[in-house]
Amino acid sequence: MKISNNTDISGRFMKQIVLAVSFICVISFSAGADTISTDKSGFAEISSVIDDAAFDIRYYSANNFTGNKINGYKAPRAYLTKEALSALAKAAEDLRNQGYRLLIWDSYRPQKAVDNFVKWINDANDQGDKSFYPTLEKSNLLAGNYIAEKSGHTRGSTVDLTIIKKDGGFVDMGGTFDLFSEISHPDYADITDEQKHNRQILHDAMTKAGFVGIDSEWWHFTLENEPYKDTYFNFDVE
Repeated sequence: MKISNNTDISGRFMKQIVLAVSFICVISFSAGADTISTDKSGFAEISSVIDDAAFDIRYYSANNFTGNKINGYKAPRAYLTKEALSALAKAAEDLRNQGYRLLIWDSYRPQKAVDNFVKWINDANDQGDKSFYPTLEKSNLLAGNYIAEKSGHTRGSTVDLTIIKKDGGFVDMGGTFDLFSEISHPDYADITDEQKHNRQILHDAMTKAGFVGIDSEWWHFTLENEPYKDTYFNFDVE
């Protein structure tokens, strides 16, 4: 009987150890599900593939909602994962055939830049540039999901862009980049037919090339089959 009891106790003890180890493994896996990486070998510069694209990299300048240049932007350059860039080249060709070319505002965004956004939001003494959020309190930018602590841009397959005419002429989209307002919603109704049509041209070209948009920003697109769904990159744009 003693042997039986000891065996039973040992068995229960081993089960408890297995359960405890399993629980620790689950926690560790969950905590490590998102990876931070500085490996840029899977990226390429947009201009190396789309030679007629124009660039206005807003976070390299003070022309953004913070009113300051953003951490991690050491040059006015734009990168994407090679997969996203290949798809974007298809959209660029489609638009080129319609008389347009791309204007890029932002693409890959370092995690340190996102951290910069969050730090700015939490600084009550720095209102930044209110013209980008004219009807909102700054604190609502994070709470209202206008700005996220983790951004798809940091995974490298998201791009903010618009279209311009081949000669560089302006195309009216009924609102500007990073305007935190209902006006920026792709389906916003209170704009002209021409503005709606221009938004649709961009949307159709991007979705045909394999990107998906979001319901709050007409300029924002992510490659549907992005290669690094759980990896957030933190190398500088330089």
